[in-house]
Amino acid sequence: STDGTVRIWEVESGRCLRVLEIGEAIQYVAWNPLPELPVLAVSVGQDVLILNTGLGNEEEQRRVKDLLHVETPTAPDDNMASIVSWLQHDKLDGIRLRHFKMVSSVEWHRRGDYLSTVMPAGESRAIFMHQLSKKLSHRIPFKLHGLPVSSVFHPTRSIFFVSTKKNIRVYDLLKQRLIKKLETGLKEVSSIAIHPAGDNLIVGSREGKLCWFDMDLSSKPYRVLKCHPKDITNVAFHRSYPLFASCSDDCTAYVFHGMVYSDLNQNPLIVPLEILRGHTSSNGRGVMDCKFHPRQPWLFTAGADSVIRLYCH
Repeated sequence: STDGTVRIWEVESGRCLRVLEIGEAIQYVAWNPLPELPVLAVSVGQDVLILNTGLGNEEEQRRVKDLLHVETPTAPDDNMASIVSWLQHDKLDGIRLRHFKMVSSVEWHRRGDYLSTVMPAGESRAIFMHQLSKKLSHRIPFKLHGLPVSSVFHPTRSIFFVSTKKNIRVYDLLKQRLIKKLETGLKEVSSIAIHPAGDNLIVGSREGKLCWFDMDLSSKPYRVLKCHPKDITNVAFHRSYPLFASCSDDCTAYVFHGMVYSDLNQNPLIVPLEILRGHTSSNGRGVMDCKFHPRQPWLFTAGADSVIRLYCH
Protein backbone atom coordinates (compact mmCIF):
# COMPACT_ATOMS: atom_id res chain seq x y z
CA SER A 1 0.00 0.00 0.00
CA THR A 2 0.98 3.67 -0.25
CA ASP A 3 0.83 3.73 3.58
CA GLY A 4 4.30 2.14 3.52
CA THR A 5 3.28 -1.34 4.69
CA VAL A 6 3.11 -4.77 3.10
CA ARG A 7 0.39 -6.88 4.70
CA ILE A 8 0.11 -10.63 4.41
CA TRP A 9 -3.39 -12.06 4.77
CA GLU A 10 -4.70 -15.55 5.32
CA VAL A 11 -7.35 -16.09 2.66
CA GLU A 12 -9.40 -18.66 4.53
CA SER A 13 -9.97 -16.62 7.68
CA GLY A 14 -9.39 -13.08 6.37
CA ARG A 15 -6.85 -12.51 9.16
CA CYS A 16 -3.85 -10.22 8.69
CA LEU A 17 -0.86 -12.42 9.60
CA ARG A 18 2.05 -10.03 9.12
CA VAL A 19 2.63 -6.34 8.67
CA LEU A 20 6.01 -5.45 7.19
CA GLU A 21 6.84 -1.80 7.82
CA ILE A 22 8.70 -0.60 4.71
CA GLY A 23 8.39 3.11 5.41
CA GLU A 24 7.58 4.47 1.94
CA ALA A 25 4.90 4.01 -0.71
CA ILE A 26 4.99 0.58 -2.36
CA GLN A 27 4.58 0.25 -6.12
CA TYR A 28 4.26 -3.48 -6.56
CA VAL A 29 4.41 -6.81 -4.69
CA ALA A 30 4.88 -10.30 -6.11
CA TRP A 31 5.04 -13.65 -4.36
CA ASN A 32 7.80 -16.05 -5.37
CA PRO A 33 5.96 -18.75 -7.38
CA LEU A 34 7.54 -21.65 -5.44
CA PRO A 35 5.35 -22.65 -2.47
CA GLU A 36 8.46 -23.76 -0.55
CA LEU A 37 10.05 -20.29 -0.90
CA PRO A 38 7.74 -17.91 1.01
CA VAL A 39 9.50 -14.72 -0.11
CA LEU A 40 8.08 -11.50 -1.54
CA ALA A 41 9.53 -9.10 -4.09
CA VAL A 42 8.48 -5.57 -3.22
CA SER A 43 9.27 -2.53 -5.35
CA VAL A 44 9.73 0.70 -3.42
CA GLY A 45 11.11 3.78 -5.15
CA GLN A 46 14.47 2.77 -6.64
CA ASP A 47 14.69 -0.42 -4.60
CA VAL A 48 13.38 -3.93 -5.01
CA LEU A 49 13.24 -5.68 -1.65
CA ILE A 50 13.28 -9.48 -1.55
CA LEU A 51 11.84 -10.20 1.86
CA ASN A 52 11.45 -13.25 4.06
CA THR A 53 7.81 -13.39 5.19
CA GLY A 54 8.62 -15.70 8.11
CA LEU A 55 6.05 -18.22 6.87
CA GLY A 56 6.76 -21.90 6.18
CA ASN A 57 8.33 -24.58 8.37
CA GLU A 58 11.77 -24.52 10.02
CA GLU A 59 13.55 -26.19 7.13
CA GLU A 60 12.01 -23.78 4.60
CA GLN A 61 12.97 -20.87 6.82
CA ARG A 62 16.59 -22.13 6.95
CA ARG A 63 16.70 -22.29 3.15
CA VAL A 64 15.17 -18.82 2.84
CA LYS A 65 17.68 -17.31 5.29
CA ASP A 66 20.59 -18.86 3.36
CA LEU A 67 19.19 -17.64 0.05
CA LEU A 68 18.61 -14.10 1.29
CA HIS A 69 22.11 -13.69 2.71
CA VAL A 70 24.36 -11.33 0.71
CA GLU A 71 28.11 -11.58 1.15
CA THR A 72 29.60 -8.11 1.45
CA PRO A 73 30.68 -7.42 -2.12
CA THR A 74 34.38 -7.06 -2.83
CA ALA A 75 35.50 -4.71 -5.62
CA PRO A 76 32.77 -4.79 -8.28
CA ASP A 77 34.05 -6.32 -11.51
CA ASP A 78 32.11 -4.17 -13.98
CA ASN A 79 29.96 -1.07 -14.27
CA MET A 80 26.93 -3.20 -13.32
CA ALA A 81 27.38 -2.30 -9.67
CA SER A 82 26.72 1.36 -10.41
CA ILE A 83 23.35 0.42 -11.96
CA VAL A 84 22.17 -2.38 -9.65
CA SER A 85 23.68 -3.31 -6.29
CA TRP A 86 22.79 -6.22 -3.99
CA LEU A 87 22.74 -5.19 -0.31
CA GLN A 88 21.57 -6.81 2.89
CA HIS A 89 18.50 -4.97 4.21
CA ASP A 90 19.45 -3.26 7.47
CA LYS A 91 16.06 -3.55 9.23
CA LEU A 92 14.05 -6.27 7.52
CA ASP A 93 15.05 -9.88 6.91
CA GLY A 94 15.99 -9.81 3.25
CA ILE A 95 17.82 -8.21 0.34
CA ARG A 96 17.73 -4.68 -1.03
CA LEU A 97 18.30 -4.47 -4.79
CA ARG A 98 19.22 -0.85 -5.35
CA HIS A 99 18.46 0.36 -8.91
CA PHE A 100 19.45 3.64 -10.55
CA LYS A 101 15.86 4.69 -11.39
CA MET A 102 12.32 4.14 -10.06
CA VAL A 103 11.15 0.54 -10.45
CA SER A 104 7.54 0.20 -11.56
CA SER A 105 7.08 -3.57 -11.64
CA VAL A 106 8.65 -6.90 -10.73
CA GLU A 107 7.88 -10.32 -12.25
CA TRP A 108 9.19 -13.70 -11.15
CA HIS A 109 10.17 -16.51 -13.50
CA ARG A 110 8.09 -19.66 -12.88
CA ARG A 111 11.07 -21.51 -11.33
CA GLY A 112 11.44 -18.81 -8.69
CA ASP A 113 15.14 -18.03 -9.15
CA TYR A 114 15.01 -15.22 -11.72
CA LEU A 115 13.05 -12.00 -11.58
CA SER A 116 12.74 -9.12 -14.03
CA THR A 117 12.37 -5.45 -13.06
CA VAL A 118 11.16 -2.53 -15.17
CA MET A 119 12.38 1.06 -14.79
CA PRO A 120 10.31 3.15 -17.22
CA ALA A 121 12.80 6.04 -17.04
CA GLY A 122 15.83 3.82 -17.57
CA GLU A 123 15.89 4.23 -21.38
CA SER A 124 18.20 1.58 -22.91
CA ARG A 125 18.79 0.10 -19.45
CA ALA A 126 15.15 -0.05 -18.47
CA ILE A 127 14.73 -3.82 -17.99
CA PHE A 128 16.91 -6.02 -15.84
CA MET A 129 17.01 -9.67 -14.91
CA HIS A 130 18.25 -10.75 -11.52
CA GLN A 131 19.26 -14.22 -10.39
CA LEU A 132 18.57 -14.76 -6.71
CA SER A 133 20.75 -17.83 -6.11
CA LYS A 134 23.90 -16.19 -7.55
CA LYS A 135 23.03 -12.57 -6.62
CA LEU A 136 23.68 -11.47 -10.20
CA SER A 137 21.96 -8.84 -12.36
CA HIS A 138 22.15 -8.21 -16.07
CA ARG A 139 20.47 -6.02 -18.60
CA ILE A 140 18.35 -7.69 -21.25
CA PRO A 141 20.36 -7.74 -24.51
CA PHE A 142 17.52 -6.39 -26.67
CA LYS A 143 16.95 -2.89 -27.95
CA LEU A 144 13.81 -1.38 -26.45
CA HIS A 145 11.73 0.63 -28.90
CA GLY A 146 9.67 3.02 -26.81
CA LEU A 147 8.94 3.38 -23.10
CA PRO A 148 8.63 -0.02 -21.39
CA VAL A 149 5.43 -0.66 -19.44
CA SER A 150 5.92 -4.23 -18.25
CA SER A 151 7.79 -7.46 -18.82
CA VAL A 152 6.53 -11.03 -18.37
CA PHE A 153 8.10 -14.49 -18.65
CA HIS A 154 6.46 -17.17 -20.80
CA PRO A 155 4.72 -19.76 -18.54
CA THR A 156 6.66 -22.76 -19.91
CA ARG A 157 9.37 -21.73 -22.39
CA SER A 158 12.42 -19.44 -22.30
CA ILE A 159 10.51 -16.63 -23.98
CA PHE A 160 10.20 -13.10 -22.65
CA PHE A 161 7.51 -10.51 -23.39
CA VAL A 162 8.23 -6.78 -23.18
CA SER A 163 5.38 -4.35 -23.59
CA THR A 164 5.94 -0.71 -24.52
CA LYS A 165 3.17 1.86 -24.74
CA LYS A 166 2.24 0.82 -28.30
CA ASN A 167 3.59 -2.68 -29.00
CA ILE A 168 4.54 -6.00 -27.44
CA ARG A 169 7.81 -7.62 -28.41
CA VAL A 170 8.39 -11.32 -27.90
CA TYR A 171 12.00 -12.45 -27.43
CA ASP A 172 13.70 -15.83 -27.34
CA LEU A 173 16.04 -15.67 -24.33
CA LEU A 174 18.20 -18.62 -25.40
CA LYS A 175 18.79 -17.48 -28.97
CA GLN A 176 18.70 -13.83 -27.86
CA ARG A 177 16.57 -12.68 -30.76
CA LEU A 178 13.21 -11.09 -31.46
CA ILE A 179 10.57 -13.69 -32.44
CA LYS A 180 7.53 -11.51 -32.90
CA LYS A 181 6.22 -7.99 -32.66
CA LEU A 182 2.54 -7.63 -31.77
CA GLU A 183 0.85 -4.43 -32.89
CA THR A 184 -1.84 -3.41 -30.43
CA GLY A 185 -3.27 -0.38 -32.26
CA LEU A 186 -3.92 1.10 -28.79
CA LYS A 187 -3.08 4.61 -27.62
CA GLU A 188 -1.31 3.37 -24.50
CA VAL A 189 -0.85 -0.14 -23.10
CA SER A 190 -1.24 -0.40 -19.32
CA SER A 191 -0.86 -4.13 -18.60
CA ILE A 192 -0.43 -7.55 -20.18
CA ALA A 193 -1.06 -11.15 -19.10
CA ILE A 194 -0.06 -14.42 -20.79
CA HIS A 195 -2.43 -17.39 -21.03
CA PRO A 196 -1.11 -20.44 -19.04
CA ALA A 197 -0.65 -22.37 -22.31
CA GLY A 198 1.52 -19.53 -23.59
CA ASP A 199 0.13 -18.89 -27.10
CA ASN A 200 -2.47 -16.25 -26.24
CA LEU A 201 -2.21 -13.01 -24.34
CA ILE A 202 -4.43 -10.15 -23.23
CA VAL A 203 -3.50 -6.48 -23.21
CA GLY A 204 -5.25 -3.77 -21.22
CA SER A 205 -5.08 -0.12 -22.23
CA ARG A 206 -5.47 3.38 -20.85
CA GLU A 207 -8.50 3.99 -23.09
CA GLY A 208 -10.47 1.10 -21.53
CA LYS A 209 -10.01 -1.36 -24.40
CA LEU A 210 -8.85 -4.93 -23.92
CA CYS A 211 -7.13 -6.81 -26.77
CA TRP A 212 -6.83 -10.59 -27.06
CA PHE A 213 -3.94 -11.83 -29.19
CA ASP A 214 -3.70 -15.32 -30.60
CA MET A 215 -0.01 -15.41 -31.48
CA ASP A 216 -0.35 -18.37 -33.84
CA LEU A 217 -2.97 -16.46 -35.78
CA SER A 218 -1.67 -12.95 -36.30
CA SER A 219 0.43 -10.09 -34.94
CA LYS A 220 -2.79 -8.02 -34.79
CA PRO A 221 -5.46 -8.49 -32.07
CA TYR A 222 -7.82 -11.44 -32.54
CA ARG A 223 -10.52 -9.55 -30.61
CA VAL A 224 -10.78 -6.03 -29.19
CA LEU A 225 -13.23 -5.63 -26.30
CA LYS A 226 -14.38 -2.13 -25.42
CA CYS A 227 -15.51 -2.80 -21.91
CA HIS A 228 -14.46 -0.03 -19.52
CA PRO A 229 -15.18 3.71 -19.83
CA LYS A 230 -11.92 4.53 -17.94
CA ASP A 231 -8.32 3.22 -17.76
CA ILE A 232 -7.81 -0.52 -17.46
CA THR A 233 -5.31 -0.83 -14.61
CA ASN A 234 -4.61 -4.56 -14.84
CA VAL A 235 -5.52 -7.80 -16.62
CA ALA A 236 -5.15 -11.38 -15.37
CA PHE A 237 -5.62 -14.99 -16.47
CA HIS A 238 -6.63 -17.84 -14.17
CA ARG A 239 -4.02 -20.60 -13.93
CA SER A 240 -6.39 -23.53 -14.42
CA TYR A 241 -9.92 -22.29 -15.20
CA PRO A 242 -10.74 -20.76 -18.63
CA LEU A 243 -11.20 -17.33 -17.05
CA PHE A 244 -9.64 -13.91 -17.48
CA ALA A 245 -10.37 -10.55 -15.87
CA SER A 246 -9.75 -6.85 -16.26
CA CYS A 247 -10.03 -4.11 -13.64
CA SER A 248 -10.37 -0.40 -14.14
CA ASP A 249 -10.50 3.07 -12.64
CA ASP A 250 -14.27 2.94 -13.29
CA CYS A 251 -14.44 0.92 -9.98
CA THR A 252 -15.41 -2.35 -11.69
CA ALA A 253 -13.73 -5.60 -12.62
CA TYR A 254 -14.97 -7.67 -15.56
CA VAL A 255 -14.68 -11.45 -15.64
CA PHE A 256 -14.70 -13.29 -18.97
CA HIS A 257 -14.78 -16.91 -20.05
CA GLY A 258 -11.78 -17.35 -22.38
CA MET A 259 -11.48 -20.85 -23.80
CA VAL A 260 -8.37 -21.81 -25.77
CA TYR A 261 -8.73 -25.07 -27.70
CA SER A 262 -5.98 -27.60 -28.32
CA ASP A 263 -7.32 -27.97 -31.88
CA LEU A 264 -5.43 -25.25 -33.77
CA ASN A 265 -8.27 -24.84 -36.31
CA GLN A 266 -10.61 -23.65 -33.58
CA ASN A 267 -10.38 -20.00 -32.56
CA PRO A 268 -10.49 -18.98 -28.88
CA LEU A 269 -13.99 -18.51 -27.44
CA ILE A 270 -14.47 -15.28 -25.45
CA VAL A 271 -17.68 -14.68 -23.49
CA PRO A 272 -18.31 -11.87 -20.92
CA LEU A 273 -19.53 -13.36 -17.63
CA GLU A 274 -19.73 -10.88 -14.78
CA ILE A 275 -19.28 -7.23 -13.86
CA LEU A 276 -18.00 -7.01 -10.28
CA ARG A 277 -18.84 -3.84 -8.39
CA GLY A 278 -18.30 -2.71 -4.81
CA HIS A 279 -15.25 -0.44 -4.83
CA THR A 280 -15.66 3.32 -4.47
CA SER A 281 -13.65 5.96 -6.30
CA SER A 282 -10.85 7.83 -4.54
CA ASN A 283 -9.10 10.79 -6.25
CA GLY A 284 -10.41 9.56 -9.59
CA ARG A 285 -8.81 6.13 -9.11
CA GLY A 286 -10.85 2.93 -8.86
CA VAL A 287 -9.66 -0.69 -8.84
CA MET A 288 -5.85 -0.72 -8.97
CA ASP A 289 -5.16 -4.43 -9.35
CA CYS A 290 -6.78 -7.84 -9.75
CA LYS A 291 -5.44 -11.36 -9.22
CA PHE A 292 -7.05 -14.79 -9.46
CA HIS A 293 -6.75 -17.39 -6.71
CA PRO A 294 -4.37 -20.13 -7.96
CA ARG A 295 -6.90 -22.96 -7.49
CA GLN A 296 -10.38 -21.54 -6.89
CA PRO A 297 -12.45 -19.50 -9.39
CA TRP A 298 -12.06 -16.47 -7.11
CA LEU A 299 -10.88 -12.96 -7.93
CA PHE A 300 -9.14 -10.55 -5.56
CA THR A 301 -9.30 -6.84 -6.32
CA ALA A 302 -7.41 -4.00 -4.65
CA GLY A 303 -8.96 -0.54 -4.77
CA ALA A 304 -7.82 3.04 -4.32
CA ASP A 305 -10.45 3.08 -1.52
CA SER A 306 -7.92 1.06 0.58
CA VAL A 307 -10.05 -2.09 0.40
CA ILE A 308 -9.14 -5.53 -0.93
CA ARG A 309 -12.19 -7.49 -2.03
CA LEU A 310 -12.55 -11.20 -2.74
CA TYR A 311 -15.26 -12.21 -5.21
CA CYS A 312 -16.30 -15.87 -5.23
CA HIS A 313 -18.48 -17.67 -7.74
